[in-house]
Amino acid sequence: MSPAPKLAVVVSHPIQYYAPWFQHIVRSGAADLRVFYLWNFGVTEQRDAGFGRAIKWDLPLLEGYASEFVPTSSRRPGTDRFFGLRNPTLASRVAAWAPDAVLIFGYGHAALLRFILTWHRHSQAPLLFRGDSHLLGRRPPRLRDRIRNLVTRHAFSRCAAFLATGKANRDFFLSHDVPAPRIFAVPHCVDNARFSHNLAATRAQGRAWRAELGIPPSHRVILFAGKLEPKKRPDLLLSAFLASPPPETTLLLVGHGPLESSLHVRAAGKTEVAFAPFQNQAAMPRTYAAADVFVLPSEGHQETWGLAVNEAMAAGVPSIVSDHVGCHADLVTEGETGWVFPAGDAAALGRKLHLALATLADPAQAALLQTNLALRIAQYSYDAATAGLHTALRETPASSH
Repeated sequence: MSPAPKLAVVVSHPIQYYAPWFQHIVRSGAADLRVFYLWNFGVTEQRDAGFGRAIKWDLPLLEGYASEFVPTSSRRPGTDRFFGLRNPTLASRVAAWAPDAVLIFGYGHAALLRFILTWHRHSQAPLLFRGDSHLLGRRPPRLRDRIRNLVTRHAFSRCAAFLATGKANRDFFLSHDVPAPRIFAVPHCVDNARFSHNLAATRAQGRAWRAELGIPPSHRVILFAGKLEPKKRPDLLLSAFLASPPPETTLLLVGHGPLESSLHVRAAGKTEVAFAPFQNQAAMPRTYAAADVFVLPSEGHQETWGLAVNEAMAAGVPSIVSDHVGCHADLVTEGETGWVFPAGDAAALGRKLHLALATLADPAQAALLQTNLALRIAQYSYDAATAGLHTALRETPASSH
């Protein structure tokens, strides 16, 4: 049996969705893995621009796989701007480990783009690219966009293989002249087991939390959980809900962000709207379990996937998403695993809220939804992603594996 390939992974910082996948890759024996991080956000308490406050994830993000932090020359490291990640020794550090292949996550920061464009000077190990960009919700290209597209095509020409997170991401690669045979399906996923484990107990925790928030026990709950920021459009959800509030239903908005104050002002005196602060990762299974339906109403091209939808589905909660959310073509089949509405259309979103609650009120339809959710999310797992990665490593040109 040939040894597992040495796979270097380059990623901006420890991310709560990726670390469990890295642990899974090591356990599966698919690769001898080493992750090169460019910033220590997530494992040390630092300010998150979207949440508008300092956070630190409460899950172990550095256990179960080898990793190192590459020194940064950025005075103010961060992923909210292009030059927030500058790590001049990155390529030499990766080359010193002598990998058989390198998997790089994204190109939207100076350190990542520089690495892609200069890696060939350091090693013949092929580059595998993983990103989740799509074409949904994009404006007609301006001069700036055309320049960015040229840079993207040039960067992609340096990569040997592309790991597509889903249908919209695959279309993005194809639109940038990536040959179809070089694109491998490596689906976006979360730790499904963490959200589906012992659902009865988690739902009991969810009911107890609802009571703590003052939500009547007879109410259905529509949930938004995430950054209260413009791209995610919690304001649109609040408008749609208040325009025609479903009977005996509470809208629960969970999180912090720049829209927080205005949302509170608009909901003042509305007992059917509840707010809760940012919930760290350990509390998220209970957060989804408190809901009957989850809503992600994002508008524009920046909601590249929407991994919260994966989490909700794994917890047995169907979702309503806009058609700008990157995962909608993969995860949300109308009436089977959730509902889709045109981005920015509050009236359409309001109709979907009523339709979803009516569907869930029918025990037979609710049971069918649960079955469909479990079947669909099982295809978007760490097992599936690792299998796709293994295929890419085996078939990538210039790789001996």
